[in-house]
Amino acid sequence: MAITAAMVKELRERTGLGMMDCKKALTEADGDMELAIEELRKSSALKAAKKSGRTTADGLLGIRVSEDGRKGAVVEVNIETDFAAKNEKFIAFVDEVLNAFFEAGSDDVAAVMAGGLEEKREALVQEIGENITVRRAASFETADGFITSYKHVDNRKAVLVELDKEDEALGRDLAMHITAINPMVVTSAEVPEDVLAKEREIYTSQAAESGKPADIVEKMVEGRVRKFLAEVSLVDQPFVKDGNLKISQLLKDKGNAARRFVRFEVGEGIEVEAQDFAAEVAAQVKGSE
Repeated sequence: MAITAAMVKELRERTGLGMMDCKKALTEADGDMELAIEELRKSSALKAAKKSGRTTADGLLGIRVSEDGRKGAVVEVNIETDFAAKNEKFIAFVDEVLNAFFEAGSDDVAAVMAGGLEEKREALVQEIGENITVRRAASFETADGFITSYKHVDNRKAVLVELDKEDEALGRDLAMHITAINPMVVTSAEVPEDVLAKEREIYTSQAAESGKPADIVEKMVEGRVRKFLAEVSLVDQPFVKDGNLKISQLLKDKGNAARRFVRFEVGEGIEVEAQDFAAEVAAQVKGSE
């Protein structure tokens, strides 16, 4: 059967794949459009699997809060390069992923991505030519609190925060503060015991090298532990907009309290192997095979 330009155009529009891939699939399927789509989906999945080992340290964040402030979600979707992160189809995929997590009210990436979303991810990997991963998500839902959010203009940092009472301005200020300062917990009592034990071990080792008496060493260690707790606890930090005002006092003045927060930053904690330009080009050429 003769393969026409109109048939190739239709297949491209339905799959989003390249012209040559579409023409080849139609030829092999003897013009059967549905069979060509099926074969392309299989091929796309295989090619996406080849790219699945590539490091995805760039990408975008998506964040959404319901109008009544009772529900919120934030997601991180990664891709290999900043250039590809600006692709309109990638941006649209991030929005679709965000909405899926928001509706599901879930943090379970595997469960939410199963089925249609995973198929769309694989197809987009094939079309863009870079690996894409949905790295993580967080969902908040509250019956009597108030959730608000902040996303930095670069789309690389975002925060959800829950307050006791509705206060959009306060919530946004807190979310901006958390974005900038990156506290670990709301209060020092929430610092995990293993984290605290490790910090105390480090400070003890450092203080012991001073040669001071044991009782002095103990005081030095406890002083450093208190300082550490104040630095990582939201309520103990100086407000980013007013260094003379602690977050705890800000909340007290507003008659409110912070219940919880989550802060995402694109690529945080991901190790990227350095490559020279020649090696990078060679890797891309090999990966496209």
